[in-house]
Amino acid sequence: MIKSSPITRRSLLGVAVAGGALLTTAVRAAVGPLNPISAAATGIDQGLSDRAFAALSAHRASLWADDIIAIADFGRASAVPRFHIIDMLRGQTTALLVAHGQGSDPLNSGFLQEFSNRYGSNATSEGAFVTAELYSGMHGLSRRLNGLDQTNDNARVRDVVVHSAAYVSQNVVASAGKLGRSNGCFAFAQCDIAQVLARLGRGRLLYAGRSTSPAV
Repeated sequence: MIKSSPITRRSLLGVAVAGGALLTTAVRAAVGPLNPISAAATGIDQGLSDRAFAALSAHRASLWADDIIAIADFGRASAVPRFHIIDMLRGQTTALLVAHGQGSDPLNSGFLQEFSNRYGSNATSEGAFVTAELYSGMHGLSRRLNGLDQTNDNARVRDVVVHSAAYVSQNVVASAGKLGRSNGCFAFAQCDIAQVLARLGRGRLLYAGRSTSPAV
């Protein structure tokens, strides 16, 4: 004769916990590894964050460090801070104003209409960049970029760089309702350029894309 164990509240709870753990494992296996960018960042569209994480994973061999990364959300208006510097170690995000290229917004609407990698387009390019060397140019201290994707691999020959510009500031937004436009470069306010250049040191990921949520 087989003696059955009594079913208790504690045993039922144990079954439920075990079942929940198995379900969590199954869900993680189905969706893949969790996105650490989403865990560290705030205020970034999930679809854009996922694409940036895919780029980080795909291009890790080209990067020197992944402690700080940047995501530019060109699905948002130029009047709002849309360049996100993400401290992956501290879980902190800084959002700054950044201009897009005039070739991406020919009617000067304040919204990016299209990306382009074409030489002479004066447009913003989509995709993953790795930050390169500092140099002093017509906009002062600036940083070169290398494009890592087919959508931006002309960045170097197009002189798509990180620099400051007088047409990027809160005062410009207040008077015009939008920023001015670059020639495809990531142009920042003069009060922000020092921290952008310092925090996005050489060999770090800068991902440019467009959010899937409605532009604001």
